[in-house]
Amino acid sequence: MTWALTVAFLATLALGIPVAFCLALSSLVFLLLSGDIPLHLIPQRMFTGMDSFPLMAVPFFILAGELMNSAGITQKIVRFSTALVGHIRGGLAHVNIVASMFFAGISGSAVADTAALGSILIPAMEKDGYSKSFSAAVTASSSVIGPIIPPSIPVVIYALVGSVSVGGLFLAGVVPGVLIGVGLMVVAYFLAKKHGYGTKQPRVSFGEFLQALWGAIIPLLMPLIILGGILSGVFTPTEAASVAVAYAVVVGLLVLRTLKLSHLPDIFYRSMLTTSTILMVMACANIFSWILGTEMIPQKVAKVITSLSENPYVLLLLINLLLFVVGCFLEGLAAIIIMVPILLPIAQHAGIDPIHFGIVVVMNLMIGLITPPLGLCLFVCCSVSKVDLVELVRANMPFLLVELITLFLVAYVPQVVLFLPRLFGY
Repeated sequence: MTWALTVAFLATLALGIPVAFCLALSSLVFLLLSGDIPLHLIPQRMFTGMDSFPLMAVPFFILAGELMNSAGITQKIVRFSTALVGHIRGGLAHVNIVASMFFAGISGSAVADTAALGSILIPAMEKDGYSKSFSAAVTASSSVIGPIIPPSIPVVIYALVGSVSVGGLFLAGVVPGVLIGVGLMVVAYFLAKKHGYGTKQPRVSFGEFLQALWGAIIPLLMPLIILGGILSGVFTPTEAASVAVAYAVVVGLLVLRTLKLSHLPDIFYRSMLTTSTILMVMACANIFSWILGTEMIPQKVAKVITSLSENPYVLLLLINLLLFVVGCFLEGLAAIIIMVPILLPIAQHAGIDPIHFGIVVVMNLMIGLITPPLGLCLFVCCSVSKVDLVELVRANMPFLLVELITLFLVAYVPQVVLFLPRLFGY
């Protein structure tokens, strides 16, 4: 009956049905055709898919990001990034990338980074002489950093599915995220120089730099509080997420005073909408995963992959290619829930560290956010910049190439990922 599950899933996906319902409907088709499995399994598996205390970290991190963004911290981060790298050739492109790296420590979501920074920086870059397609490409490609540098919602989901330490994964994402940012800045520099993008900006004075740093220090402390609390054992990742919310409320209402009580209903609404989408995907994916398990699909896939080669390097290449293709067609969180139970045992059998493998998986699937046909960050940038999708994809190719090179560096040089986790005993 596996063929029915596969056909139903691909058919509903091709029809443009949301991923959560694709998973649910294809699972329903399988159960109806099997005939001997009671349908009350569906609500039971949906409930168990969401019945997890660590999963509570997801809505809290989403809410913390919404609160900090509504408090106006985006402008403060952009101002500090401008003081830091605005004087380099292609200054606003570098500001865009560095701001994404800083913003990653707050939102943990690539799409949120694209929307928040794109609405500010794409018009500013156009005004400064950058082409629309280049501005949108920089914004989309740098947003991939968001779910890699901690805190990260996809990393939390991977940790739940793969039973891996959240703290270790958070630490493991720091160096790869910085490497992607540096690589994007190098490409932006040469493209800006080649096309004459941007006006020459003077280096800010030391006093202006300190003023910009002081304005950004409060929002930038949040990821340090989260990581510090987890690593010191003061609180769990779930508790760290709730502390982040409390910190965001205090900063927005009492310190910066840019967050008003009247803003809270809309913030809670947006947070609930995003959370419910993620939880629905997880609930429906749990039914799908249960069917895959009972049909022994992971074992069959593992047998096929390992029959091609037992070499860890070749296995990593095959897994990377598979994840890249999956990321082009499937939303990242759903792909993690479906693919990790299949691929993680193969990786562990080949001697690949689960923390290392987790960052490889997340990076691969997040790159899918800037690849057609379902790259969400591409569509957000198209909406903000009014650039044609084909034009944006073409402009994004140099940045995509850098991210793929970084991905393979991370995949084949595990020390890049594992240095910080090993330093802290993970």
